[in-house]
Amino acid sequence: MNAGIFVTGTDTDCGKTHVSVALIERLSRRGVRVGGFKPVAAGARWSDGKLRNDDALALKKAAGLDVDYRLINPYCFEPPIAPHLAADQAGQVIGLAPILAARDALTAACDFLVTEAAGGWRVPLAPDLDIQGLALELRLPVLLVVGLRLGCLNHALLTAQSIRASGVTLVGWIGSQVDPAMSHLNENIRTLENELPVPCLGVLRHPLSGTPADRARPLLLDRLTGDDENS
Repeated sequence: MNAGIFVTGTDTDCGKTHVSVALIERLSRRGVRVGGFKPVAAGARWSDGKLRNDDALALKKAAGLDVDYRLINPYCFEPPIAPHLAADQAGQVIGLAPILAARDALTAACDFLVTEAAGGWRVPLAPDLDIQGLALELRLPVLLVVGLRLGCLNHALLTAQSIRASGVTLVGWIGSQVDPAMSHLNENIRTLENELPVPCLGVLRHPLSGTPADRARPLLLDRLTGDDENS
């Protein structure tokens, strides 16, 4: 089994958290101890005097690990803007050391770590660091979430090209229908299946409804973990 997966997307609000939560829930139902990891989050609210990001909280709840929030989300910023700008406003510089330390602590508490990126593949985090660089440091295979809406074909093809050029392993893509009224949805999915160089591992339709198992059922998890999906 792989140690984990790095979930990136074609853009912000493309469904990365929905996919990450679905992966965590499905793997947990199969008896795998799964951790959720959101290294950097921009867009948070104050709760009991502490900043909390909704995506990170969703990962924490899905995984159910008894760990401190700061391990799941070591960098949390209030304004919903680009992470490097949010960090600058807070007088901080996003660095690898706290992220890798949190990763190591989480890895010790689980069998499989689902790491959710912020924004898209080349989003800046610091002067010498972006999401691509973070993925390279974490040394995890990458799963691409394609937000299914107008423009997704260009975004998906360019992102997949950049991921593969970076040298990391792109294991597949998952479609996330973020536009409930997307025209020619099925035709766009078929185009992505034909044009992207890696397999489609599932499509989460809009709206996400039903039980957690129903939401995760389309995902071909064997491609991510090396296990038999029917086990």
